[in-house]
Amino acid sequence: MNQITLKHLRYFEALAHHTHFGRAADVCAISQPALSVQMKELERILGAPLIERGARQIRLTKLGEDFAARARDVLRSVDELGDLARASKNDLSGPFRIGIIPTIAPYLLPAFVKSLAAHHPEVEPHPREAITQRLIHDLLDGRLDAAIVALPISEPSLTEVALFDEDFILVRPQSDANKPVPNAELLAEMRLLLLEEGHCFRDQALSYCSLSSSTPRDLMEASSLSTLVQMVGAGIGVTLIPEMAVAIETRSADVSVAHMPAPEPSRTIGMVWRNTNPLAEHLFDIAELFRAIGTAKR
Repeated sequence: MNQITLKHLRYFEALAHHTHFGRAADVCAISQPALSVQMKELERILGAPLIERGARQIRLTKLGEDFAARARDVLRSVDELGDLARASKNDLSGPFRIGIIPTIAPYLLPAFVKSLAAHHPEVEPHPREAITQRLIHDLLDGRLDAAIVALPISEPSLTEVALFDEDFILVRPQSDANKPVPNAELLAEMRLLLLEEGHCFRDQALSYCSLSSSTPRDLMEASSLSTLVQMVGAGIGVTLIPEMAVAIETRSADVSVAHMPAPEPSRTIGMVWRNTNPLAEHLFDIAELFRAIGTAKR
């Protein structure tokens, strides 16, 4: 059993995460045959199968599922040992893996990366854009150091730092520019265009209109705010977008924008990380950089 190496664990964790030899091999920067050899060796050491091999995808055995969970714990602890050394330095250095949700990334991430380079030149940012659920999953598994999301997350093992609030802005066809701005009740009766399921901004918009995801509606769903705004410009309906997105998304669309009547819908943007992350002191500093950028963009 003492033949198990960290390399075995990292390769197996990648395979368990991607459930595909080709994708896992790419992430591990090795060939697919080499990964297969490593997994067979690990199974030989354990004396039991970890993987059910299919033609196009793999499944984990029961042992494989349990082993993957323990492997993630071990790898996270090993990574945090390295973070202890990084935390002992006066300034942050090395890779910094940060996740950010799609309704923030296009508008603030470029400025954040520039600010990070100016204040922490030894840091190598590795940003990843994904929906909140995926970011929190990867954060808890140790694949990310921190994430920028809409709060609250309400996960006991994560530290949440609120950075700034921003309003939701109504986007409607240019022909509606002089019409009264609808309140939440009237908006709920209109053809409201939304992001597809999985985006927290969708849930926030529905909550403002006192609607649920299961409410039958004649609407269009999209994977990006850009598509929603362009469809509004085509006269299909109306939508809500975060204030930070207005300047970019409306510049090439025939739409008008308006603040909703009080109480305006809004969201709180924050940064989250694991409570056990030794880099916490540095992460508070990085959160302040993001706060400054977000506040300036409002």
